[in-house]
Amino acid sequence: MLKITPLGPLLTRLRHSGTVLAAFPYSPVWLAGSLLLLISAIMVYPKAAPETNDSVVLSSPVAPAAPAPAPVTLVYDETVELPVEAVGHWQQVIIQKGDSLARIFARLDISSSELHSILQSDKKARQLTNIKPGQKINVRTNTQGQVIELSHIISPTSSFMVKREGDNFKTTVVERTPEVRVRHAHGVIENSLFLTAQEAGMPDSLIMDLVGIFGWDIDFALDIREKDRFTVLYEETYIEGEKIGNGNIIAAEFVNQGNKYHAVRYTDGVGRTDYYDENGDSVRKAFLRTPVPFSRISSRFGKRKHPVLNRLKMHKGVDYAAPTGTPVKATSDGKIIYRGRKGGYGNTIMIRHAGKYSTLYAHLSGYKRGIRNGDKVKQGQIIGYIGSTGLATGPHLHYEFRENGVVRNPLKVRLPDATPVNAEYKRDFLEKANGLFAQLNAISSSMVALNNSSN
Repeated sequence: MLKITPLGPLLTRLRHSGTVLAAFPYSPVWLAGSLLLLISAIMVYPKAAPETNDSVVLSSPVAPAAPAPAPVTLVYDETVELPVEAVGHWQQVIIQKGDSLARIFARLDISSSELHSILQSDKKARQLTNIKPGQKINVRTNTQGQVIELSHIISPTSSFMVKREGDNFKTTVVERTPEVRVRHAHGVIENSLFLTAQEAGMPDSLIMDLVGIFGWDIDFALDIREKDRFTVLYEETYIEGEKIGNGNIIAAEFVNQGNKYHAVRYTDGVGRTDYYDENGDSVRKAFLRTPVPFSRISSRFGKRKHPVLNRLKMHKGVDYAAPTGTPVKATSDGKIIYRGRKGGYGNTIMIRHAGKYSTLYAHLSGYKRGIRNGDKVKQGQIIGYIGSTGLATGPHLHYEFRENGVVRNPLKVRLPDATPVNAEYKRDFLEKANGLFAQLNAISSSMVALNNSSN
């Protein structure tokens, strides 16, 4: 027999359990419906309650979902030394013509206040305004757009650095000492010195230096012959294994028409640097042999039939044919005593040199800007340019050499010697020079033997 539990106590228990929140009336009219509702509730209670709009909820609490993590902001701590790659963003600018720091900072989207702070950091920072086209500026900024570090690459060996220290900037000049390597070149001339030296690996600037060193004794426009040869020891400069330029010729030998000429670079105890031969005598005479390198002699010193006047006339100088505009150099230190038009000479410059010598340069197309009467000039300084002014049939330089007012043949006159190594440093010079000359001799001898064996 089925036993039915009274409804009142059951509802009381359910109410106390908190499961049923609504109160039900005890009226018999509702007895049957309430009983059926109770049985349905008991049967579905263990299962998950369906989603309804009723006021019935489960008593077991549900854990709330974990909140989303707050965004992380990375802040650069200026007091902590971090690797370069750890923070910041590098940008590089190659300076263009017309650029300024303000324009560069604007292109990099860096505040003008940052530039102002850098330039006001100290007096040295003003050097940053001396930027030139082709130079580089590297800038590292943090996430706030502040400058962490800036470098102005002035040259491969020199940089200007700016580094943030808190709210201020520290500026430093960084000089890098290049590595110097010694190279050698050897050549036997077949057609021209330039081509032979280039084939031997010498850059054009060092070829001209070689001409300048031996230009006192060898006329490179007239004296060079096939089978003449040269051997050179010279410097190359490197930064971190990369070549950045050429240094000086430190020793050289030139064999011209069977005559050997040697030169070694030496700096004495007071800082005076020059090139000297084996005995310590300067290879630089008081005069250059020619005022125009690598030119063709179109007329020599002596009597000749004048090409314009069409009669015999003493030619008191040497004519060097070269294209209009070719630079003309002063053959020695001196003072300009004449600059202007001079009859058949056309545009002319005359220079008085120390002692009893003077030189004349005629038929010029023009003068070097800034050259005036009374100016002092240095040996090798450009004073004008080849032309065909005056009585001239084509562009050339007419060059005269005078001693005590008497015209002398520039190709044959004995040129006065320059100052030799001071006796105080002679021993030091010989110790250093002998080693370099021995290297030159070893290279030259081995190359000559190699060339002979291959022929």
